[in-house]
Amino acid sequence: MLSVRSVLLVPVAMLAVCASPLLAQQKRVSPHETVSAVVDGNRVTVVYGRPYTKDPKTGEPRKIWGGLVPFGKVWRTGADEATLFITQQDIQMGDATIPAGAYTLWTLPNEDGSAKLIINKQVGQWGQDYKDMKKVYDEARDQARVDLKKGALEKPLDQFTISVGKDPAGGGVLKLMWEDTMYSVPYAVKK
Repeated sequence: MLSVRSVLLVPVAMLAVCASPLLAQQKRVSPHETVSAVVDGNRVTVVYGRPYTKDPKTGEPRKIWGGLVPFGKVWRTGADEATLFITQQDIQMGDATIPAGAYTLWTLPNEDGSAKLIINKQVGQWGQDYKDMKKVYDEARDQARVDLKKGALEKPLDQFTISVGKDPAGGGVLKLMWEDTMYSVPYAVKK
């Protein structure tokens, strides 16, 4: 049986999907992808830009963590417009409850290897301006900040990749992977 919240979420998700072509009218530099998984009856969807390690203008390889993605600064978790995250039901991620709805994902990586995933209630932002982040990211609209677990990839990835799926330990897992690093966070449907 669908809850009222799930029924109301459909128009929000449709609005987000319909807004994507409008955002795409700004010049996209990277390919975009939508990933989705149903875990324990809840669909989680992520729409994001997939930048490459190589600079799109020069073709030269770039240092990702601590370079293109600076340590100690909020990163939009992808390319072009901010990454869209949609959950049809309330989920528990770390110590935080994320109500059903649409959000943007941001990442705050640190030089010591720790990182936080930021789930923000504002959607539709374009670009990233490290000189004036308030133009594109409003910390006051954060729903939650959760710790990410850092791990090494067996094989380096040239293109930024996000995955959502079942966690062998139960529930779901969100993974952010690029270069030789993977950050992950488990989640579970809130009962």
